[in-house]
Amino acid sequence: MALLAITFTQCANTRSESKNETENENETTKTDSIMTDSTDIIVDIATSMGDIKVRLYGDTPKHRDNFVKLANEGFYDGVLFHRVINEFMVQTGDPDSKNAAKGAQLGSGGPEYTIDAEFVYPKHFHKYGALAAARLGDDINPEQKSSGSQFYIVTGKAYNQSQLKQMEQQLGMMQKQRIFDNLASMNRDKIMELRRNRDSVALQNLQQELLAITETEAAKNPAKLTDEQIKAYSTVGGTPHLDGTYTVFGEVISGMDVVEKIQKAETDRNDRPVDDIKIIKMTVEK
Repeated sequence: MALLAITFTQCANTRSESKNETENENETTKTDSIMTDSTDIIVDIATSMGDIKVRLYGDTPKHRDNFVKLANEGFYDGVLFHRVINEFMVQTGDPDSKNAAKGAQLGSGGPEYTIDAEFVYPKHFHKYGALAAARLGDDINPEQKSSGSQFYIVTGKAYNQSQLKQMEQQLGMMQKQRIFDNLASMNRDKIMELRRNRDSVALQNLQQELLAITETEAAKNPAKLTDEQIKAYSTVGGTPHLDGTYTVFGEVISGMDVVEKIQKAETDRNDRPVDDIKIIKMTVEK
């Protein structure tokens, strides 16, 4: 939170210190697929390592319709899985990866548009097999808009109850940080005036006021993992630290064995597979 030159976490710690002083059929079982909605769409993805079938969620229509449009246009035919990290995810959708030279760094390409975030959280989360949109970081993309074409499939890993508890605490802190940053943005002019006037007492008072509001707002809707999340993350796994910040718009319904093979491919220092792995063709089921 640059305006007050301090983050929510630092504020909370400071306040805490002063108070002390005065986180196939077998495939279907693993991905724990949700019930099919009438507006869901199925897409078959043929890759050089095997076939993957995904369901696009009807309640993320902007992402669903864009994916279908690109698939029907043949946009994805020939693109590489350019970023692969074992026990995390496999990423593709960069048009610049078609016929890219060996070792070339990829990941910046895409159509000249982004897609508004469609967070349907906690209904859709980063469980094993989730399909989600890649995007630029918060520092240059505060609205968390999605790439027009790049997406990833989650593999992740399983976590024990202690680890999930820690992640839940981290999610709570991230939630408070977002609330605090929004409040600081709303009070930008006042903060800048106090800084210009070197009124450190008033600035500190405002900071404590925003901190109190943050705690109150966060308490209205605490960041907690649902029973479904806890079950998924403690059994089949996933990447819980991405929840609520990247749009999850589908899931794999068959072919996770292929995704597993892709994630275990040998990669270079940029996480690009040494031997190209590509999407051959996408087919939208009618």
